[in-house]
Amino acid sequence: MNNNKSDISGEELLLIRMCRLEFNSKQVGIIKKLASDIKDWNYLAELANSHGIAALIYHNLEKFGLIKHLPSKESDFLRNARMMSITRNVNHYSELTKVLKLLNEAGIKTVLLKGMALEILVYGNSGLRQMTDVDVLISREECLEARDLLIRNGFTSLPLKSRIHKPVLTYIGKHLPSLIKNGFSFEIHHELFGVGKSNLTKMLYDESTENQVNEGKIFIPKPQLFFLYLIKHLFLHEKNNESQLRLYTDLVILIERFGEQIINTDLILLSKEAGVYNTLLYKLEIIRDLWKLKLPGWLNKIIDREHDPGTRDKFIFFLRNPKNNPVTDKTWLYRNNLREIPGIHRKLLYILGDLFPSINWMKKRYNCRSTLKVLFYYPYRLGKLWYLIKLCLPTP
Repeated sequence: MNNNKSDISGEELLLIRMCRLEFNSKQVGIIKKLASDIKDWNYLAELANSHGIAALIYHNLEKFGLIKHLPSKESDFLRNARMMSITRNVNHYSELTKVLKLLNEAGIKTVLLKGMALEILVYGNSGLRQMTDVDVLISREECLEARDLLIRNGFTSLPLKSRIHKPVLTYIGKHLPSLIKNGFSFEIHHELFGVGKSNLTKMLYDESTENQVNEGKIFIPKPQLFFLYLIKHLFLHEKNNESQLRLYTDLVILIERFGEQIINTDLILLSKEAGVYNTLLYKLEIIRDLWKLKLPGWLNKIIDREHDPGTRDKFIFFLRNPKNNPVTDKTWLYRNNLREIPGIHRKLLYILGDLFPSINWMKKRYNCRSTLKVLFYYPYRLGKLWYLIKLCLPTP
């Protein structure tokens, strides 16, 4: 495929149109017509896999009797992806139950995020929402207690970047280092919206509703703030120069399931408070125009007023190149990481730990087994000082 073409191909358009759970008769007709004209099923299958939606795509192709159009190789590939997703999600569900038993007994409130929350809330525990780990939100006051509890019960933490970071661990980034046990990865978040916006994280945390996972108690965010968090999450992915249709699909399915609870004037006000007002409108524009999702007239007027001519081109770039793109603005990312850390003393600890990481972290970062060899990489880390110089310069 030509990655420089501005027009969306039939394969890409079919992929987009199948990224949902609910279809009307008109949508089904369009999908069947697109499927009958597809020439490159291998490209579609590979793209579905890269975007983390292979299980959903196979499910919808099968649902509408379209598997007959696929060559056996691509059909088997997508079917296996779906079976792997189901198996992985069943394992996640089982391991999450064990984790919840420990956290519930310790009286630690746990709010489910991202993939597993969506699997329960909108996908219906069907294995259609592919995921690699389970993410939760725990209050800043209790997240380290939860981490220590899980480590005492057999989980291993990915190495800290530096021991210097330990005193400020709950202020660096949005989550603690991943915890792993028996191939199950568990990520504890303590902040979702960033410095100065902790009130939104607290609102999402406090207003989450109680659910059951087997015999365990878990909380799931209410749709509107959950939707806004996913917008923020998608924004950060794209600042890292990567994006997936899976993340757009989550937004589409949430709107289709909880439209009036999400799409109202409160969403606009909250998006401004969260600092994602324009990002929200750009994503809604893409969803409206490519998924043909109906939005209220008042919202369409705002979207059209704030239109960014580059929105569609950026989306098409990520549609064809979802991952493994070099970051184009590392300075912004570093600046953002620093800005998210409150207090000069915490910022200094973050900088020192970033310049002088632990030996174990360096081995993993530079794929190096020898302690002696990894020492030669430390002078290279001092190049980070250039970011610090740029941080002192005015933002363009």
